[in-house]
Amino acid sequence: MSKETFSQISPSEFFYRNRDLAGFSNPTRSLYTSVREFVENALDACDQKKILPDIHLSIKAVDPEKADPKHYILTVKDNGPGIDPEHIPLAFGTVLYGSKFGLKQARGMFGLGATMAILYGQITTNKPVTVKSCSDNKTLDEFVMLLDIQKNKPVIQKHTTKEATKTGLSVSIVLEGDYSKAGSKIRDYVYQTSLITPYASITFEDPGGEKFHYARIVKDMPRPPTVIKPHPHGIDVETIRRMISETHYEIPALDNKMIDKVKKELGLKKNLSNKEIMEKAQKRWSDLSRPVRTIMAAMSFLNVDFEGLQKIRIDDLDIANKTLTYWDFGQSQSHAVELDPESPYYKQLANTVQGDTLLTFLTKRFQRVGPTTAEKFCEFAKFKPERRIGSMTNEELVKLADALQKFEEFLAPDPSCLAPLGEEPLSKGIMKFFNPEFAAVWQRNASAYSGFPFIVEMGIAYGGDIPPNGLKVYRFANRIPLLYDEGSDVVLKIVNETEWARYKIKGDPPLVIVSHICSTRIPYKTVGKENVADRPELERELKNALQYLARKLAVHMSRQGAADMAKKRANLYSKYVPLIAQFATELAGKKKEPNYKQLIRMGSEIEEQV
Repeated sequence: MSKETFSQISPSEFFYRNRDLAGFSNPTRSLYTSVREFVENALDACDQKKILPDIHLSIKAVDPEKADPKHYILTVKDNGPGIDPEHIPLAFGTVLYGSKFGLKQARGMFGLGATMAILYGQITTNKPVTVKSCSDNKTLDEFVMLLDIQKNKPVIQKHTTKEATKTGLSVSIVLEGDYSKAGSKIRDYVYQTSLITPYASITFEDPGGEKFHYARIVKDMPRPPTVIKPHPHGIDVETIRRMISETHYEIPALDNKMIDKVKKELGLKKNLSNKEIMEKAQKRWSDLSRPVRTIMAAMSFLNVDFEGLQKIRIDDLDIANKTLTYWDFGQSQSHAVELDPESPYYKQLANTVQGDTLLTFLTKRFQRVGPTTAEKFCEFAKFKPERRIGSMTNEELVKLADALQKFEEFLAPDPSCLAPLGEEPLSKGIMKFFNPEFAAVWQRNASAYSGFPFIVEMGIAYGGDIPPNGLKVYRFANRIPLLYDEGSDVVLKIVNETEWARYKIKGDPPLVIVSHICSTRIPYKTVGKENVADRPELERELKNALQYLARKLAVHMSRQGAADMAKKRANLYSKYVPLIAQFATELAGKKKEPNYKQLIRMGSEIEEQV
């Protein structure tokens, strides 16, 4: 039996082998997904810098005479801030590299989509990506490059610069696509993007040369989203470990600059022995900075003066085993010094690697956790507030993470990091695109799931220019149109569970529902970002929003019904009253008919008042 071989693959190699996960399963879906990823990156860049977006999208066939699927050139241009040239190779030539990993609202989440589109284009056509960027209004940098899939790094084929007068970014790839099948979805995507982003101007030129232009409807942009600290309810053990490592205070490098700093704070002008240095340090301890205190504590165990300190490098401080390991450059070997827990300097070194106290850790690292709440939590979790977070065992970290989930007195997540579209822009978009006889919009208050804040915005439109083809649902998440996999989406679930007959809606009504969820973490079911999971908190907010709007529609339908009845009665009056007037005149033997027109007018006025 042969011996099993183990190996490691790069992120780009993984997604190359499993590109279906990111929405690149076939030429139809891949063309649509590539359009979406590049347009969303452009809109995110403009949003972050408060630039009214001007997006140009074009798809051109390399050989128009060939049948689909075939090679297309996809180009997306924007007027955003551009990208600094030093970041372009990694941003477009490395999988899982980008600016989307902070905890903030954004269309993109994984730093994956645009690079996956480039990767797909490369593996289907073997053509490089062309990126043009200007970030300073002066120089336009153009990169032509490929992606080294096995090493997950860019291969730059060409880099040129020329003068420019405005900022912006242009990305162009050649990829295999099937526009004959993807065209309707791409047109729907552009249409719906302009609906949920009414402050953007979007132009799309299809392979046949036809242009679809959607002018901006409003000029007021939502404020850009901000990065926030995590909420305690969204934390697990691994996140706590990473946060602890970030709170560790490293022992400063023992270079000449640091040694000069130590001498200055100690007021030393000549070389002294280790004993004399430590005596000076004890006298001035309260006035010393933290880095200098740490160096002094280390020197107490190393038993060296400044000359000896320059010849070593501290490699490790192992509090669990009470040892300090250092490298001696003179002897070219490593040494370990035992640390005495009874030494007055031991606590200084222990605190260095054990990080903040639990109380400080809670108030510094989490949002909306003040000292009072932190103390209540410590009492609830049965931890001492002064316990150093870095000294906790694995079992204690699990206990801490579990307690963070169960403690109910944490304030709700801060929604100020979110940037919903707003009721007025959404209402204007709905009126512009659907021209209904009735429309209503509602933005719910912020809520949270698993410690992540979210806001639901919803609009409803009825009648007017909407065709009576039955209820149509438009789903959006962080201003992204969701066009695929609607059957398993939480919004469709809520809409289908609604008893529309209760709201006077029957048959195939001319009805449109627009749903928008914005959050720092949309709970997508897949990396392809097409459907949202049915979290209970999301279901509750969506249901409340839909029921509120449905009730307003029911009021409109009741009024419309009353108006229709009044119109029918008025028609009856106008039809039969003249006949009655004629019959009454003949019966009375009169020649002049009564003024029945005034009677009809009075009846209509009474109906309107009712």
